[in-house]
Amino acid sequence: MTKTRCSFHGYRFPAAIISCAVRWYHRFNLSLRDIEELLLERGVEVTCESVRNWCDRFGAQFAHCAKAVRLRPGTTWHLDELFVKLRGAPYVLWRAVDEHGMELDVLLQKRRDKAAAKRFLRHMLRSNPVPRKIVTDQLRSYPAAKAEVPELAGVKHVFVKACARVNNRAENSHQPTRRRERQMQGFRDPRRTQRFLSNFGPIRQHFALPRHRMRAGDHRAQLRARLSSWFQWTVTGSTGIAQ
Repeated sequence: MTKTRCSFHGYRFPAAIISCAVRWYHRFNLSLRDIEELLLERGVEVTCESVRNWCDRFGAQFAHCAKAVRLRPGTTWHLDELFVKLRGAPYVLWRAVDEHGMELDVLLQKRRDKAAAKRFLRHMLRSNPVPRKIVTDQLRSYPAAKAEVPELAGVKHVFVKACARVNNRAENSHQPTRRRERQMQGFRDPRRTQRFLSNFGPIRQHFALPRHRMRAGDHRAQLRARLSSWFQWTVTGSTGIAQ
């Protein structure tokens, strides 16, 4: 497999510390100042602005590695939208997950109309294969947009009632975003929010194993393997992983 290296040239701290800080920020509900305090407890004096810089500089690269080595996504897309406020202005966060709950993509947009739905579908097709089935709520923007995307012409489209909670895969995937939104006291800038959420999903899901369906020993073993693979990408540059 092709090796990918992240350049740490010009950074005062070693790759292991930067990698740890980026992982903590995207994996746990921690603020930048929380990470600053945790690193200080371990003898590392760093400002929260440095941690922010590390996340901006390396978050996308680490998220790309996490997406590249995960299992092949399922053939069913569950699509849903979430309203968020950025400095008091309403925005729509479009999200897609597969039938296993794996996040496929997110896109922050200003509107919830056909043009926005079409833009999201095309955005999805750039990084994911054509699905076998699409599951959405009864928002009319979805079928109108799907009709104008040739790649999705033969794809089955299933509608569910939002109130019936049938589309739980997509609805449940919003919960981590809501928790981070509360922790960060709301999102602010659209570009920074899009960049953060695009990195947040793959990195968080790399470590968020289905603990409730696993024995404690198996969970610890798999988590050790995920942690080992994380440091292989971020410190040594290797993209190999034991799934």
